[in-house]
Amino acid sequence: MKIIEQLQKNKLVFKSLLEDIQPELITWRPRPDKWCMLEIVCHLYDEEQFDFRFRAQWILEQPNVQPPPFNTMDWVKEHKYMEQDYDDMVNKLLNERDASIYWLKELKKPNWDNSYEHPKLGKITASYYLDNWLAHDYLHIRQIIKQKFDYFNSQTSENLEYAGIW
Repeated sequence: MKIIEQLQKNKLVFKSLLEDIQPELITWRPRPDKWCMLEIVCHLYDEEQFDFRFRAQWILEQPNVQPPPFNTMDWVKEHKYMEQDYDDMVNKLLNERDASIYWLKELKKPNWDNSYEHPKLGKITASYYLDNWLAHDYLHIRQIIKQKFDYFNSQTSENLEYAGIW
């Protein structure tokens, strides 16, 4: 399945983007209301295990049963994102992605049309979560690259408009 292959490839993208970054960038914020790299990595780790894989598995195994609710913003404080070790969290994220890929590849004829009725969104399928898992990767890959660009821009005295407008 193409989505599973891309999720696997994205592990390498995350690894490349997140490993060996400048220590100053780990907690740097482009604005006070934006996440730093540590929070982004912690979020990705939580999403990997507590959201996308969990919900896809839930629907595949328990169709017609709504999974329990959660609030990703609560995880920031509950899981103490700012107290985590950055390198440890990157490794945990990459290991969780490996676990996700292993689980996805081991599925035997999954019914991606299994669904439940969400009170606000209507019918939600297992395929919905798989597609949104990949979309979530792309959004955060973009966010990480933008974070790196903004940090670099804040550190240089050169005008970077010649490179192009973000």
